[in-house]
Amino acid sequence: MPDRILTSHAGSLPRPEDLIALNEQRAAAGFSDEEGYARRLSAAVGEVVARQRDIGIDLVNDGEYGHDMGQRYNYGSWWTYVFGRLGGVELGRYTIENIPQAKARPGEVTLTTFGGRRDWQAFSDAYADPSAGVAIPSQGGPDVPAPVCTGPVTYTGQAEIQRDIADMKAAMAAAGVADGFLNAVAPGSAGRFGNEYYDSDEELIYACADALREEYRAIVDAGLILQLDDPGIAENWDQINPAPSVEDYQRFTRKRVEALNYAIRGLPPERIRFHLCWGSWHGPHSTDLPMADIVDVMLEINAGAYSFEAANVRHGHEWKVWRDVKLPEGKTIIPGMVSHSTNVVEHPELVADRIVNYAQVVGRDHVIAGTDCGLGGRVHPQIAWAKLDTLAKGAELATKRLYG
Repeated sequence: MPDRILTSHAGSLPRPEDLIALNEQRAAAGFSDEEGYARRLSAAVGEVVARQRDIGIDLVNDGEYGHDMGQRYNYGSWWTYVFGRLGGVELGRYTIENIPQAKARPGEVTLTTFGGRRDWQAFSDAYADPSAGVAIPSQGGPDVPAPVCTGPVTYTGQAEIQRDIADMKAAMAAAGVADGFLNAVAPGSAGRFGNEYYDSDEELIYACADALREEYRAIVDAGLILQLDDPGIAENWDQINPAPSVEDYQRFTRKRVEALNYAIRGLPPERIRFHLCWGSWHGPHSTDLPMADIVDVMLEINAGAYSFEAANVRHGHEWKVWRDVKLPEGKTIIPGMVSHSTNVVEHPELVADRIVNYAQVVGRDHVIAGTDCGLGGRVHPQIAWAKLDTLAKGAELATKRLYG
């Protein structure tokens, strides 16, 4: 058992400017310096692992540097990285607003377009104002190319995941770090493609589960922790318009949970983390599903730890949910103690207060202090690193209160 409050984060960390530029160049036709890119990527992973260690983060990752991001502010690389690792997925014929929607069976709820979200409609003036600071910056609006499934989904990312594993393990060895995690998208969120091939939404998700299992197994077999990113488990709620009943939404979501459990069958839960959030964009989030309505579904996932948003002002009160929800034996929660959704750097005392709130309801040994979402690409790099610093300092304060 730990003798202090450990710290971690949700995944994405600020990329160096030259790595961002290399990613942008690789996306253009004619790029040929893959060896140079690989060298810089490996060095950057070494740097970001060492920086996490130095700042006081206990459970580190590669900053998701292996997931291509060609812009400083980009909220989508946690998902878009997988487009190049799956066969049967085509990019370019559709945009996010005219993509063919996945097919629902009669009586099932289905997702609307991104712009059809209820929060986006309720605050349409704010979302349409480019100076308002809401929505997703620098993404090209509704004309962003969207993926569509045109054939059997297969996994083609063997070289990329082995590169990510090798870079992470080398960085950990150089930094003297004993354990670390790599992020991968879960089937339910990965499968939010347009669908021109499978007969149903469910078939598409299970195809993604079969394909991505190869990536999941590679990470765990390498001795690393697998973090499964699946914001759709909570976030999909806002993308169903009109709003379904909570019961219908839970049924809709459980199919995605069942597909995820199918994808990780036989893998050790203690080597798996699950991440849930309500979407990274900076908006009102007035239509977010309450944590109380999704927490039991989340806990059905066969993971050893659960990371979720807890610091932003829409969800900061929801530590109280755990008064009525029993955390299963041997499980850990990683609630966000600092948020990607504000430029304000949280005070260490506030971080400590938040940690103590959770520790008092689930037990101090079952809480790791985390972040709401990945900080890379969502706030300025200087602010992102300041938030991790205050997270570490807040955990030290909480340790003194909880462990004496």
